[in-house]
Amino acid sequence: MQLGVYSFGDIHPNPVTHEKVSPAQRMADLLERIRLAEQVGLDFFGIGEHHRPDYAVSAPATVLAAAAGQTSRIGLGSAVTVLSTEDPVRVYQQYATIDLISRGRVELMAGRGSFIESYPLFGAELSDYDALYDEKIQLLLQIDAGNPVTWSGQFRPRLDKAVILPRPYPKPELGEHLRISVATGGNPESSVRAGLLGLPVNYAIIGGQPARFAPLVDLYRRACAQSERRGAVPQVAVSGMGFISDDGRALDTFFPYWFDSMRRIARERRFPAPDRASYEAQAAPGGAYFIGTPEQVAERIVTLHGVLGHDRQLFQMDLSSVPQADSLRAIELLGTAVVPLVRAEIGTA
Repeated sequence: MQLGVYSFGDIHPNPVTHEKVSPAQRMADLLERIRLAEQVGLDFFGIGEHHRPDYAVSAPATVLAAAAGQTSRIGLGSAVTVLSTEDPVRVYQQYATIDLISRGRVELMAGRGSFIESYPLFGAELSDYDALYDEKIQLLLQIDAGNPVTWSGQFRPRLDKAVILPRPYPKPELGEHLRISVATGGNPESSVRAGLLGLPVNYAIIGGQPARFAPLVDLYRRACAQSERRGAVPQVAVSGMGFISDDGRALDTFFPYWFDSMRRIARERRFPAPDRASYEAQAAPGGAYFIGTPEQVAERIVTLHGVLGHDRQLFQMDLSSVPQADSLRAIELLGTAVVPLVRAEIGTA
């Protein structure tokens, strides 16, 4: 079991202190968090992509390249790359370059994104939502298969015996290929697609009961068994909100940041307004939020693993500008306290 963290570089004003962190400071904060995550033994740190004023990161590859130069062991990746509005050729070049810098530690997590700001920004039509992703993931995988690349499609100029460089850092299990995974919010079609492509899948579980994803995981694994991709092995990750403290006040500490973030999203998407009762229900055993002491969070991870058999779990712990000191302490506890407890029960990846 791998454990790690992901972040979108939230710069929305702190709802408790009303302090607003600058984008430059948040970049420094992110790199500090990544360095600490490596020091305390975490396996992965993911950086998300958003094109909104409340998040600092619109170009995760740039942040990951900086992180690669400051670390030596931890896995680094996007969380996610909005592939539908990117050029797969350029994305591949960027991540292959980071793979060389990091000596094989980078992962490209390809998704369609939970926000739609990138579509008008890069001239894509939202009506092509599914077709864009299907075409671009296929092109990305064809590029990864090796040079030269001859390809034609609907959304970018054709390629005729193109040589796309650089190639990724050679790895014992993959050779000169990138680690590419598929991120999804959890629907049957995406699970089948990821499985048939023979790629690892990451389920973003932002509400409800994570155990209800078991049928989707089973569907993914059965599809992966039918994949024609060489060396396809099913790998399942889950990601969602979490927060850890050792003072018994994790629920109270995280609540105002969760509430501020969820209230904004609820207004935008016309969801029901969040409240303390719904928060505590999601943070209770069986819910989607992993909030509590190291012992409580570890127990929840082990219980979920018994249902899903997943290989990796990632936590977003910095909604609405959670103070850097609290973020660093949560990362430290995840690595030094939660990881040993989890691995004592279910082992390593």
